[in-house]
Amino acid sequence: MIVDRASREYEDNKVLFRAVHEVAVRHAGAPYQQVMSALTAGLPSTPRLAPDELRRIAEEISLGRDPSGL
Repeated sequence: MIVDRASREYEDNKVLFRAVHEVAVRHAGAPYQQVMSALTAGLPSTPRLAPDELRRIAEEISLGRDPSGL
């Protein structure tokens, strides 16, 4: 059903944004490699992020920003 798929995608995205937010809070301003390691270890497997999206998020966090918007 379309509604079920949309609900599942919405919930998956909420989990992803919360995980990014947790990494951003814990690693704000940390070196890029440390942030990248924390992201790859802490992000859920679904939905998958493209490597360039993951790099951009890590760069934002290493600059002290929270790209999750939470």
